[in-house]
Amino acid sequence: MKLIYPACFYPDEELGGYGVVVPDLPGCVTQGDDLAEAIYMAVDAASGWVLTDLEDGIKPPKASQIDEVELEYENGFVSLIVLDMDSYAEKYCKKSVRKNLTIPAWLNTFAEENHINFSEVLQNALTEIYQAS
Repeated sequence: MKLIYPACFYPDEELGGYGVVVPDLPGCVTQGDDLAEAIYMAVDAASGWVLTDLEDGIKPPKASQIDEVELEYENGFVSLIVLDMDSYAEKYCKKSVRKNLTIPAWLNTFAEENHINFSEVLQNALTEIYQAS
């Protein structure tokens, strides 16, 4: 699942670097020593914020339209950040739930003969349904 959120970047003229706020994710604030690091840190912080909700069964908040985001300080700017939640969850997700399932014997035979990973198929199908809802 890929998500896009607007992020507010504020240059720190005294210390250098940038502070970043993701307004749609309350409390999601970070910083970077330069713009590239600030973008990286914003994506990481926002991904962690969203993953925590997903692990608790909470859908991610809807993103604001970029042109509707109001800056807190004059010298800032708004840019979009892209969150690759599948990749982030694969790397950092600590929570898994074991499920039993029942399928017809002929389907089990087919899957085993074709070396199909049941967990992967189920996870992919559920992710697709979740994204469509």
